[in-house]
Amino acid sequence: MTDSFRYHEAFARNLGWVTEDEQAALRGARIAIAGLGGVGGGHLLTHARLGVGAFNIADLDHFELANFNRQAGATVSHLQRPKLEVMAEMARDINPELDLKLFPQGVNPSNLADFLDGVDVYVDSLDFFELEIRRAVFNECERRGIPAITAAPLGMGVAFLAFLPGGMGFDDYFKLAGQPPTEQAIRFLLGLSPAMLQLRYLADPSRVKLGQQEGPSTPMACELCAGVAATQTLKLILGRGKVPAAPHGLHFDAYRNKLARTWRPGGNGHPLQRLLLAIARRRLGG
Repeated sequence: MTDSFRYHEAFARNLGWVTEDEQAALRGARIAIAGLGGVGGGHLLTHARLGVGAFNIADLDHFELANFNRQAGATVSHLQRPKLEVMAEMARDINPELDLKLFPQGVNPSNLADFLDGVDVYVDSLDFFELEIRRAVFNECERRGIPAITAAPLGMGVAFLAFLPGGMGFDDYFKLAGQPPTEQAIRFLLGLSPAMLQLRYLADPSRVKLGQQEGPSTPMACELCAGVAATQTLKLILGRGKVPAAPHGLHFDAYRNKLARTWRPGGNGHPLQRLLLAIARRRLGG
């Protein structure tokens, strides 16, 4: 199969939207993706189809039936197989020349330095509720000067935030340190989505149980996340186009046909955010 693969032919349809030199730059880039579930698998495959040549990918989970509504690698033939193994196979099926560094224990404090070694951009795909290790990854990216982005699937839309070198940091924006788990989840949700466009069409609020680390999802949101994240990654790697950086963010909701450009100076410390957090605690705290 490798004999029939030719990089330039495989990704020639990118040309026009990028130049040949830019495609070569994408081929030489390395992206780190932590988590290969709802959004992570889509991130990996979309960036691979963009022609990115190298990835550091981490996941410690297996595919199960509950993943079928949204995860790129969730199929009957992949049940109980490691997500990392499946997604690496799928990515190599797109580009057999990929340079993949695999982290089957997931990303953790002991391997974080290796996980971010040589990385041009970090794309956050950790489970929503994995907030402590998420803080560690973003903080290490800040220390190393690595752009770190997150595209969160919310309802039937996507909320995008970027933390760029020299800009506002993850901890300064979300203010999660020292908070109990449910409060951290509420702060993370409101920080990602100050506009909360998705809340108006939530059909069954009882399905949102932040205290029990449960919440609904849709495949449309995950697909939108992959497109938004890869577009912003392209701009970061090629140095073209503006990437909104925290405290600025974007939230597009396909169900409501709305785009919100958010701005929260001080992040969750902003007066409006404090008001929204108080409302969210009453509505979502259970």
